[in-house]
This record gives sequence, C-alpha cells and structure tokens, in this order.
Amino acid sequence: MLDEKVFYPGKLDIAWCPGCGNYGILRVLQKALAELDIDPHNLVMVSGIGQAAKLPHYFNCHYFNGLHGRALPAAFAISAVNPNLTVIAESGDGDMYGEGGNHFLHTIRRNPNITNIVHNNMVYGLTKGQASPTSQRGFKTPVQPAGVINEPFNPLAVAIALDASFVARTFIGEAERTKEILKQAIRHPGYALVDILQPCVTFNKVNTYQWFKENTYWLEGHNPLDRRAAFSRAIEESEGGKLPLGIFYINPNKVPYNQAAGIYETDARPLFQRSVDLEKLKGLLQSYKE
Repeated sequence: MLDEKVFYPGKLDIAWCPGCGNYGILRVLQKALAELDIDPHNLVMVSGIGQAAKLPHYFNCHYFNGLHGRALPAAFAISAVNPNLTVIAESGDGDMYGEGGNHFLHTIRRNPNITNIVHNNMVYGLTKGQASPTSQRGFKTPVQPAGVINEPFNPLAVAIALDASFVARTFIGEAERTKEILKQAIRHPGYALVDILQPCVTFNKVNTYQWFKENTYWLEGHNPLDRRAAFSRAIEESEGGKLPLGIFYINPNKVPYNQAAGIYETDARPLFQRSVDLEKLKGLLQSYKE
C-alpha cells in the first residue's frame, strides 16, 4: 500500500474556508487512492469550475481543468485514448448537474471507465451563495430572497433511470465509509457516480454538518443489483424523507465504452502509442472538401 503522502503536492495556500467539507473529501480521496496502490503517474483528475473543482490543485497527479461544466467530456476522452490511466472527474453540484447537466446525462449513457465524484453542498460557493440545482425548496439566498421554488435535481434517480453502472451517495462526515465507497467506485469497470454530501460553512447555513447527520441514514439490507429497489430509494428524498446513503445501484453486466466500441480489440496499445496513417488522414480531410 502506498503512503498517502505521495499525493501531497507540498506546502500550498488552500483557498477553502476553514471547516469546508472539501478538506475532508481531499484527505479521504488521497487515502483511498493510496490503499488502492494507484501510482500518481497513472492518475488523471479532471475538473470544471468552482470551489470543489480546486481539489486537484492540491493533489500530486496529472490534472486537466476544463470549462465550467465540461469536466466529463474531457475525462471521457482521456479514458478512451489511454485505458491504462485511472481517471477521476470531480467538481461541485452546480458544475456537474447545472452547467454540466447535459454532459452528465450522456456520459452515463456511454459508460466510460471513469469515476465521477460530485461535491454536493446544495449551493454555489465560488460565486457567493446562489441556489444550485440541488438546493432544497424554500432555501433563501441573495438571488432567491423568497426561497427556491424549483424541484431539486435528483442526480441519483436520474443516473439509475439511465442505467448508470455504479451509483452511490455518502456524507463526508462519515470519512471511513466514504473512503470505502470511493475505493469500490474507482475499482468499478465503467462509469461510477459518487455524490458526496458536504457542508458549505460560509454560504449555506441550513445544510450544516448537524443537518446532514440528522437528515441522512445508511442503507441496510438493500440489494444494489435490484434497479427498481434502487430507484425507489433514490426518490425517497423527493417524497419528503431523509436522504439515504450508501451504494444504491450496480450493473455488473454493462459493458464499458472502450470494450463496447472495440477500440482495443486488435491493438491493446493506447492510442497515443500507435502510428498515424497519414494517407488515410489526408483522404479523410479531403472528403470534407468535396
């Protein structure tokens, strides 16, 4: 097992507020990767824009920072061209489910071999406290002074409805359980969603550490292979219940993108190691001129 310190980039000024849940996610992810013996050289993290998206800044690994909401297509491409890499796409609930909502849907459909970690604090923290897609009804902000009137986006229900091959939710206040779920997600062949509930201590005074402790519970006796049962659990929050935590759904039979597309059937080398047939490339370019 690796020492988690291999993922520490050295002394840095971290731009998160004291007490932010992002600190816990950073440490738990470093521990999970160390226990899985993931070499930093073979790890690529991809993020968009936001406070959560800064996490790879404080990580010793390869890193691609995309546009707001655009982490998933970049992560998908990286995984497709080099299947030897461990690819993690991570950002906040606004970046992934709001600006990146369309990419979220279609990445699930394609089932690339990536882990999608979403820091869900139910608010936009970087831009100082607007409601996010997961903000609850009645949540008041400077932009929504009368309270949010929209139905909160339910990422787990959407993912299960689209037959995502791994769907889980956890709470960063439960560090050990979060670590174990992250390890399972990273090992999973195909797309894996881990929605991590975390407080924003500055701009969300409602969904605090205490609130999450009182309004969540861990799934017990749940069969993650049962899709109908998983969907039923995922919509409990929409019906006014507490938020379940744990692994909701796993589809072990869903074929990952690279295998389904046959990219490596005849040549196991990553695409960047293969030679380019310049004549075929010229012919392709010429076809667009005709």
